[in-house]
Amino acid sequence: MQINLKLFFNEEQEDWAKLTPEQRYIESSKLWPIYLELGGSFDPEPDSQSPFDFPELQRSIPAYGRPGVHFIRRI
Repeated sequence: MQINLKLFFNEEQEDWAKLTPEQRYIESSKLWPIYLELGGSFDPEPDSQSPFDFPELQRSIPAYGRPGVHFIRRI
């Protein structure tokens, strides 16, 4: 018996559900360079509830992303 995925997912989600775990991993891996180019960071968000949170050791991070990233305005 085959499950009709259209009952549970939209078209994009259905395509994702049809992929094997290995294919999903490969597709997800392609997103990391894009995330970093858009100013994402691997630095974790501060967690004030954590026993390992030491506010005096946190460095300030620019609001626009990583230091040295400059936006280019195109005309």
